[in-house]
Amino acid sequence: MTEAGIWSPIPRSIAIFRALNLGDLLCTIPALRALRLSLPGTRITLIGLASAIPVVERFNSYVNELLLFPGDPAFPEQAARMDELPEFYRRVRDSDFDLILQMHGSGAQSNQIVQRMGARRWAGFVPEASQQEPGRLMTWPHHLPEVHRYLALLSYLGLPASDDALEFPLSDDDHREADAAATHAGVDLDRTIFIHPGARMPSRRWPLDRFADVMQRLAGEGWQLAVTGSPDETELAASLIHRARVPAANFSGKTSLGGLVGLLQRGRMVICNDTGISHLAAAVRLPSVVIASGSDVARWAPLDAGLHRVLHAPTPCRPCSYFQCPIGHPCALGVSVDQVMEEAQSQLGAIHE
Repeated sequence: MTEAGIWSPIPRSIAIFRALNLGDLLCTIPALRALRLSLPGTRITLIGLASAIPVVERFNSYVNELLLFPGDPAFPEQAARMDELPEFYRRVRDSDFDLILQMHGSGAQSNQIVQRMGARRWAGFVPEASQQEPGRLMTWPHHLPEVHRYLALLSYLGLPASDDALEFPLSDDDHREADAAATHAGVDLDRTIFIHPGARMPSRRWPLDRFADVMQRLAGEGWQLAVTGSPDETELAASLIHRARVPAANFSGKTSLGGLVGLLQRGRMVICNDTGISHLAAAVRLPSVVIASGSDVARWAPLDAGLHRVLHAPTPCRPCSYFQCPIGHPCALGVSVDQVMEEAQSQLGAIHE
């Protein structure tokens, strides 16, 4: 590891500001792994959301602790708890971090937040090339996939960072939970295709009727089906199964995160929206067909294009930040059931005629 710039002296404690949801956080794991390899004795704190708790617990060899961020009106991931912000900033300043890394986007909004945290040094992304500072502040790399952006930042800061593999370690308890869930649902995971109809924003969801059509076709080909989702998506999952009118296990909200990934690891495929589960599939090398509605495909698509097929309809309004599409959802409607089936059958080894 270089001993120059922000790394001299070697920091005893680092905070990483990345207050984003599951999929976004998983895309940072390769960078966290590289950081830990270079700084084995440094205490690393993630400043993030409550949804990061199970991830930090699982990756405790990379991250020592999680400090919860109350939110900010500029960030859509959670409603900002403004009354908690003064105490949050006091706690961060009292922690006396040697270095804070801004890994929450371009820095257009987040750099002001990081600077209020009062660390001795801070580094990260800046939105404009004129703001770049060698070895400390890197211009936001619009052209790179999400995983590679944070590896590029560490490289710019002088650390070796090239391993872009996602990972999600599973425990014996995770495997036991997955086995019990599969047995209870009566599914043979080797013959099971997972369907994940949810996404945090409705604008990122493929129409439920199209997912139902896909399920009917797959069931007609003899595949077993299982619908997944977060605890907040149980009604969505139940509605999909009702519309599909074919046998399907419903795992929505019924497993822990580790139990869900234990199921995915042994399945045949997942068909999903461009959301966190696509990154979980990439982490355990489960083939996937991902329908990307509204998202920046070049940024968020899994890196292995052979194992993970991403379908999207080009639209001038992509990427979209609307919660509900105001113009009729052309990005989602532009992906047909036939397209999804063709990619699914190709992945399953049967070319669609």
